[in-house]
Amino acid sequence: MSTKMNAADWDLALEAFRACLPARGAKAKDDRLFLEALHHFTVHNITWRALPERYGHWNSVWKRFDRLGKAGVFEDYFAMLAGLSETAHLVQMFDSTVIRAHVSAAGAKGGRKDRRSGGRGAGSARKSI
Repeated sequence: MSTKMNAADWDLALEAFRACLPARGAKAKDDRLFLEALHHFTVHNITWRALPERYGHWNSVWKRFDRLGKAGVFEDYFAMLAGLSETAHLVQMFDSTVIRAHVSAAGAKGGRKDRRSGGRGAGSARKSI
């Protein structure tokens, strides 16, 4: 994997991630594997279903991601990681060029539903069936 993270970096990231996890609930089997799955998902810009099987079933990874996201774990995690860096406050941005809209977001039909024909005169009576 091309993370350019050594074992010490992973240990630090896992320690910060585990500190942000909620106290309630069952503990996961492998937090590093989960973080690697999220990294693979974002770097390769794939769908959840295309996640390789070595990370576990895609739906299990997504459910955990969704549950932790709703609990606010990732906000705490990124804030904690930023607090460990002396220069993190200088550069914090999200690059929106890699975020793509769903195919149905481009060009959906919309507008008024009751369109009138331009051929009907102003004085003509309405027709009905």
